[in-house]
Amino acid sequence: MSLATATHPRNTQPALAARALTLILGLGVYAVFLATFLYLIGFVGGFLVPKTLDDGRAGSLGTALAVNLGFLALFGAQHTVMARPAFKRWWIRIIPEPLERTTFVAVTCAILIAMVVCWRPLPGTVWSVSGAGAALLHAPFALGWTIVLLSTFLIDHFELFGVKQVVSHALGRETPKLRFRERFLYRYVRHPIMLGFLIAFWATPHMSSGHLLFAGVTTAYILLALVVEERTLVALHGSAYEDYQRRVPKLIPRLRVGR
Repeated sequence: MSLATATHPRNTQPALAARALTLILGLGVYAVFLATFLYLIGFVGGFLVPKTLDDGRAGSLGTALAVNLGFLALFGAQHTVMARPAFKRWWIRIIPEPLERTTFVAVTCAILIAMVVCWRPLPGTVWSVSGAGAALLHAPFALGWTIVLLSTFLIDHFELFGVKQVVSHALGRETPKLRFRERFLYRYVRHPIMLGFLIAFWATPHMSSGHLLFAGVTTAYILLALVVEERTLVALHGSAYEDYQRRVPKLIPRLRVGR
């Protein structure tokens, strides 16, 4: 038996163990994401979960605003910073590259879970609809979340949440680079995921003050974040994305009338 043959198994064992650990971490974080995403639907919609936007200990108005706005600001800051290419290049010097997206998803889930636990309800009701009107508002709420989930699959759901990267790494393969393409909803608006969130956050039969704060702040963040995101996409895809910007609206589909 040659020296190379004798040492090869020992040399590969740490690498295989590292790949297996990376895969376990990636799949575990994805499972946490799914649970967090499903809980968030009930948290915003006000059903099927132990705590919603209108549940919990209120405390003083100032404390409630500080806590709620603090978590919303933290969520916005995390997404703004960690999604930028410059941060990603720096981050993968510290962690393995296949875990870059997984850590992004993990931090997002941690912030959302902490926000749900600590969220303080606010006094007051902006509007409240019952009966058939309530049912009519539940429909766009469900539609909004459906658009969000569907849109993730139209780009690459498992790449977006880090699964494809850790699976490819475990198999010893390169993760294919995402290509710019227009599919289904992306032919009508450039950011259907964000459109889905906006619909889901505002379509409610009971708009409390706390829900209004949540919907208003997240809407403002989405509008501001898309300005930065569009610049990043132009830098990544160049003239192809600039042409896409000219042809397809950002959030509101165009109504086309004619033959």
